[in-house]
Order: sequence, then structure tokens, then C-alpha cells
Amino acid sequence: PAYPQPCSLTGWWENDLGSKMQVFKIGNDGTFSGEYHTAVSSAKKPIQPSPLIGSQHLDEDGQCTFGFTVNWKKFSDSTAVFVGQCFRGDDGKEVLHTSWLLREKVDSEPEGWKATR
Repeated sequence: PAYPQPCSLTGWWENDLGSKMQVFKIGNDGTFSGEYHTAVSSAKKPIQPSPLIGSQHLDEDGQCTFGFTVNWKKFSDSTAVFVGQCFRGDDGKEVLHTSWLLREKVDSEPEGWKATR
């Protein structure tokens, strides 16, 4: 059977809140890196582009799953992980559906319960 053109994560993406990410070249093993430009932050320091690193399944049917980690090291003590799937609509347009977890640094282990959202 003929498979649709696979989704490519390479390039610029923007979400509903105006955050943007750029994914650089995808390696033959599915690994990639890039930068995340968040539009939302509770940090007191000014937002700066943050490095991301991830991995994508290179599925034949094109509807690949992927995950990546963003290190907010330039302006925050938190780390975020995203997981998702890339879909290509009948119109040929690619869309990413993702979920995320954000871990903020806390001062002690008993405070850990409130550190992940």
C-alpha cells in the first residue's frame, strides 16, 4: 500500500498560546535538537530561548510519536517534558498534539508534592 508522506518535525511550530519551537535536522535514528521559545512563564527573569532535545519514531504511516525535554536553564530552575504525535491532515497540513509535565525546583523533599504540574 502507498503510505502518506511522513510527518516531519523539522522546522518551526507554534501553539495556541504563541509559544514557538524550532526543530533542527532529524537524525537517522530519530533524535533531534532545537530551541523552544515560550510565550508563558512564571519565572521572574526575562524569557529566553531554551534548548530542547528529543526523539521521534519514524513510522511508515507518517503518524509518528515523539518526545522531547526542554531545559529552561537560562531563566528558570524548571524542566519540562513533552510527548505527542504528529498528524498529517487530508489537506497535507501537519499538526502536533502534545501533553507536557513541568517540574519546578523546590527547597526540600516534603515540598515535592507541589513541584510537578
